[in-house]
Amino acid sequence: MAKQKILTDEQVEQEIERLLDSDMVKLAKKEEYVRNRRRQYLYCLRSYEKKGKELAESGITMEVLDSMLKGFVNDG
Repeated sequence: MAKQKILTDEQVEQEIERLLDSDMVKLAKKEEYVRNRRRQYLYCLRSYEKKGKELAESGITMEVLDSMLKGFVNDG
């Protein structure tokens, strides 16, 4: 088994700086950001679907919401 090289605090900081400047690190971070944003969007859409089903079950339709909106706008 090979011995692991122990880094000094200064070497750790230098390596962090080097990696922060790396285009490969930036690429991977961007990909992770995009993937997470898409997942968040998926979860949001699922939540809307669930809420839409609940509204439909209680008799709320697009027409009802449109008429509510028209009444609200005309009252203002």
